[in-house]
Amino acid sequence: MTDPIRPTDAQARALAKSLLTQASYGALGVIDPDTNTPLVSRVAVSWIMGAPHILISDLSLHTKALSKNSACSLLIAELHSKGDPLTHPRITLQCDAKPADKATVRDTWLELHPKSKLYIDFSDFRVKRLQVRNAFLNGGFGRAFHLGPNDLT
Repeated sequence: MTDPIRPTDAQARALAKSLLTQASYGALGVIDPDTNTPLVSRVAVSWIMGAPHILISDLSLHTKALSKNSACSLLIAELHSKGDPLTHPRITLQCDAKPADKATVRDTWLELHPKSKLYIDFSDFRVKRLQVRNAFLNGGFGRAFHLGPNDLT
């Protein structure tokens, strides 16, 4: 059987970077510490200083999960109103969620997510920088690639 994963090239890297820098939202996957099962949540995301960042509340289940296990995944998909969504580009990142300084990213975050001005300064909201370990790009039908952190910078 032929390996379905293509060699990573400049076109794959460019598509991955485009998906990540244009993304406003993604699906965050964590392991629920109470049940040891996967949990997926929709989160706002911004590519800031070379990495994805998320703004999360201490009240959320995914924040509780990340406090016990920083390993997570983030799915970013291109949104189209037409066609089969499974033929559209998407990327999954395997990451470690690290604390980030909210004051440092605040202005950039608000430029990208202006409605979050209503709650960004609440004391229970934290910013996490997702340190990418690996990435899996599906560039569309028959276009799959493995990427490393250096492919995304």
